[in-house]
Amino acid sequence: MNQDLSIITLVLHASFVVQVVMAGLLLTSLASWTVIFGKLFGLRRVRRENEEFEREFWAGKNLNDLFNEASKRADKAASMERIFASGMREFLKLRERRLADAGALLDGARRAMRASFQREMDAIESHLSFLASVGSVSPYVGLFGTVWGIMHAFIGLSNLQQVTLATVAPGIAEALVATAIGLFAAIPAVIAYNRFARDIDRIAIHSETFIEEFSNILHRNAGQPAST
Repeated sequence: MNQDLSIITLVLHASFVVQVVMAGLLLTSLASWTVIFGKLFGLRRVRRENEEFEREFWAGKNLNDLFNEASKRADKAASMERIFASGMREFLKLRERRLADAGALLDGARRAMRASFQREMDAIESHLSFLASVGSVSPYVGLFGTVWGIMHAFIGLSNLQQVTLATVAPGIAEALVATAIGLFAAIPAVIAYNRFARDIDRIAIHSETFIEEFSNILHRNAGQPAST
């Protein structure tokens, strides 16, 4: 007799433990895709906003005007704009204290920018570890479901007098579906993680370059009055 070995039938006839594993992997895959799309659009927005701020910054606009605008829209500002604002804020604060040492002014501004840079990178990297975990753990979870399903299938076959391929195939196929779902969850997560890690590294390098360039500007203006 021909047996229905469609995916849905195999899932419905799998043992309870294997079904739980499959359900968990499917939910994990759904969460993974949610993170992937959220991170994809989020990183695209970060790059666009940083590029817009850089164009405005290098257009020669007054630093105090840029700082005032960045302070007004702190929550909606670009990550690079918040880094700039933190450095400029510390620079102006130290200069108001009549700190004459240009090196101390620059060091204070640089430390503030580095702290802001770390906060921004922590926010940008959020949920990236989840993708790494999904990519590394999902295949093993699926393999556990497969091993359990095969063990359950062979235990059921132990009571039969005659075992043929037709009697073995459904149980093994049901178990192998768990591994397939595990790979289905893991492969996109690994690809997305590698892509996002590379994009985040580029954003980090770009931001660090801006910090150095802005530090040079502050160093040149350290001895000038507050109307930079």
